Formats: sequence, structure tokens, C-alpha cells
Amino acid sequence: MRKFFSILCLLPVMILAQTGDDEFVNPKDLIYDIVIDLRYSTPDHSFLNLPEGDTRLPKFYTCNESLMTLSLANALKLAQDSLRNIRSHNGKSYPHGIGIKIWDGYRPRAVQYLLFEIYPNPAYVADPNSGSMHNRGGAVDLTLVDLSTGEELLMPTLFDDFSVAASHSYMDLPQEAIENRTLLRNIMVNVAGLQTYGAEWWHYNLPGAGSFPLKDFQMK
Repeated sequence: MRKFFSILCLLPVMILAQTGDDEFVNPKDLIYDIVIDLRYSTPDHSFLNLPEGDTRLPKFYTCNESLMTLSLANALKLAQDSLRNIRSHNGKSYPHGIGIKIWDGYRPRAVQYLLFEIYPNPAYVADPNSGSMHNRGGAVDLTLVDLSTGEELLMPTLFDDFSVAASHSYMDLPQEAIENRTLLRNIMVNVAGLQTYGAEWWHYNLPGAGSFPLKDFQMK
């Protein structure tokens, strides 16, 4: 197994040789009420559907802080500004609107190698030899929350559910989950200008993100 390196919480140290839209930023600096819940910063990786007792996955990140390119953060700000104004959706009331919860943003390439070693299926985990759009800061995994309560809206599956049920086309679901998935897609595509990935309802990326340079910020 490849030696794993975690992300440091000293974010400013990692943002060195980038300017403008390519600069890596913390979306919290632009979007005050966005929720950050990096699932790879916890020891619970049951969402990867590993066999019981599999202990290969450590805490990937040492802090619950996300990074992404400035252009992606600006796109999410457009989305959050729109969602925040939604007070009613699918028969439910949202007194403070709806918001975004980020599960993963920038992902070091070292993490990509470890993920691919554990789950070598490029349909769900990009081959680290070519790299993921997450390794480039151009992709984000997210869901929606009720800003009044912090509760997640019902979606088709949990994060990193590597099954057909996670696809955008899967319809054997509660109508509420379909409506919430549709809302997320409409906002991310039509307002934020992001692109979908058909196999994962939670994944959105900037157009052309696959051509961004690969990054691998390491701990000492």
C-alpha cells in the first residue's frame, strides 16, 4: 500500500504559485453559510461499502476544511445565493432557505492512489495515473441541507454509494428524493454552470476541469 499523506490545516501555506481563477481557496471565505462536512476527514468510511472489518482506510484529511479553485468556489456561491432564497420546495417549508453541504472538494493525488487501490473501478474512482478532477481542484461532491435545521434533504443514496441507484437516471426512488436530486442538478447546471457525472448524483465539476494541472499537497 502506498504511504498516505494527510492535508495540513495550514491552508495558506498550500496556496502558493497560483493566481486568479486558478488560485486555491476555502469556499467558506466566499460563502458564509456553506456547510463543510468532509467525509474523508472522519474514520467512518462505511459509505465506501468495504467489507466488515476492513481497516485500510485512515482519516484521509487531518482537518474539516475544503479547498477548490476560485472559479469553482464562485460557481458554488451563485448556487448558494439562489438556493438560499427557496422558502418552499416539494411541499416542505424552508424558513431560512436551502444550502449546500460539501462532502469533498480538492483531493490530494496521494489519496486518489489509496482510494483506487481499495476500489479499482474507474467508473467510481478515477485512475490516479491520469488523475481525478478532484485532484485538480475543479470538482466537488455535495448535497443539500435545510439551513434552518442543518438536516440533509433526502437524496437517492448516501455519499459514495457505488451502485446504479446513485446515477442521475435511476428512478426507482421515493418521489421526494427524485425532486431533491432534480433541484440540485438544476441549480448546479443552470445557475452555477457546472457539469454532472452520470454515475454520481453528488458530483459536479467545472467545464474543462480534466485539463487542470494535478495537485498533491503533502504533509511533512
